[in-house]
Amino acid sequence: MIFFRNIAGVFIVISDIGKVYVMMDSFDNGRLLPLMEEFYTLQGEGFNMGCAAYFIRIGGCDVGCRWCDSKLSWNADLYPPTPADTIVNNALKYPAKTVVVTGGEPLLYPLDYLTDELHRCGVKTMIETSGSHHLTGTWDWICLSPKRNMPPLDEVLMKANELKVIIENEDDLTWAEDNARVVSQNCRLFLQPEWSVSQNIMPWLTEYVMQNPKWRISLQAHKYMCIP
Repeated sequence: MIFFRNIAGVFIVISDIGKVYVMMDSFDNGRLLPLMEEFYTLQGEGFNMGCAAYFIRIGGCDVGCRWCDSKLSWNADLYPPTPADTIVNNALKYPAKTVVVTGGEPLLYPLDYLTDELHRCGVKTMIETSGSHHLTGTWDWICLSPKRNMPPLDEVLMKANELKVIIENEDDLTWAEDNARVVSQNCRLFLQPEWSVSQNIMPWLTEYVMQNPKWRISLQAHKYMCIP
């Protein structure tokens, strides 16, 4: 059985032997992107926490985490396609020459044009992704945050610079270790407590990291600093 559906302007062919994602020209091969918001701030999580960067949030997500803190990004139809050239020019206005592309799920879209233009202008490119779609774009840093309901592809796991697993309960530690076995030896490993339960789980999560020191804890520092 084969059927078609459309997610965020991306036509998807799904068969009974798996999924094949076929990019159509709805976004002019990445020259247009459904931009939800863009802002200059400090990175709040993971390895690059505290570093200044220009954030680009792209609309559209088919993962649908129940604890997502940016659910307004899920429906890409709410965000008109924006020229990637405009996004690049906006990023160049700020002193930190680093761009973080996030979502939603940014890998729903072809991102080669965006990253090529950013690199041409001397801007470092970073992405935050669930890894559930094929990797597009050329990245200086890939932060992979895998989700159980749509596991990451091996191609993204192997290229990840940073593995950041959201922890809500102790069962999530098994999921974290499953992913840690696949990433490269140079990948940085982080466990991040889900915000709404962070105070309750911190005692056993910190103990786990002390007993398994290959991991580090990531906190959502931007929420403590009251910045985007």
